[in-house]
Amino acid sequence: MSNADDVREFLTSRRAKITPEQAGLPAYGGNRRVAGLRREEVAMLAGLSVDYYTRLERGNLSGASDSVLEALARALQLDDAETSHLYDLARAADVAPRIRRKRSPKTVRPSLQRVIDAIETAPAWIRNDRGDVLAANQLARALYLDLMAEEVKPPNNSRFTFLNPKARDFYSNWEQAADDIVAILRQAAGRNPYDKDLTDLVGELSTRSEEFRTRWARHDVRHHRTGRKRIHHSIVGDLDLAFEALELPGEPGLRINVYTADPGTPSEDALTLLASWAATQEQQDAAHVTGTESADEITLEKK
Repeated sequence: MSNADDVREFLTSRRAKITPEQAGLPAYGGNRRVAGLRREEVAMLAGLSVDYYTRLERGNLSGASDSVLEALARALQLDDAETSHLYDLARAADVAPRIRRKRSPKTVRPSLQRVIDAIETAPAWIRNDRGDVLAANQLARALYLDLMAEEVKPPNNSRFTFLNPKARDFYSNWEQAADDIVAILRQAAGRNPYDKDLTDLVGELSTRSEEFRTRWARHDVRHHRTGRKRIHHSIVGDLDLAFEALELPGEPGLRINVYTADPGTPSEDALTLLASWAATQEQQDAAHVTGTESADEITLEKK
């Protein structure tokens, strides 16, 4: 979809969500033909001419001033995430079409890997805007066992959620997890519409998943900075974890996600058990590799 399509569908969908009563306007009985506000009502609430608002809603945000965007956000009662998305769409409308298409970061610096490895009692990973997991500590690899086993590398949480049947068992509230992931992708697409990797991923998921396609068409966006994850792990059972998503100013497009359990809860016990299991598995894997190498050395000596 083009920027104009995204702008048109975003503004139309937000307008449809607001009733005249919510906007403080008379409902005019039962003769309304639209689900929410009319264009002229939004224009009036924003202090714009109907012609200008119509131009904006048709997808032309190019040149729209901050005051106009602020007025639109107030009239449409946009939340913080929706307002940020509106500004992102406006900035994208002013970008020359010949701009070089950007790509999602695909690697992390070794020092960042050391940072998350130093977090020993909480799962932590680093992801890019499209949900590729670029680095993870031992406990995160154990927590997201099935995701990390995905054949396509780097593993992608969006692809796992919509295309891997195991995700519906893993995420205790799969519907909410799916809503969150699409809203994150939609916000990323507004912020960086020239990310070819992101565009390719959205195309793949739209083709292969009706669940994704339906959610993508809603144009919902939200900040995903903190919250809770309810997970059913195949080894330690149910976990209810708090998460924090930390932006990396030195690496635009990358975030560290850290998951913690509330003290004294069954989830804390389960996370401790998972850490013990993960450490044992890593020791066994290392012993297996060492044993294989020793066997190879013996074979070479015999030859």
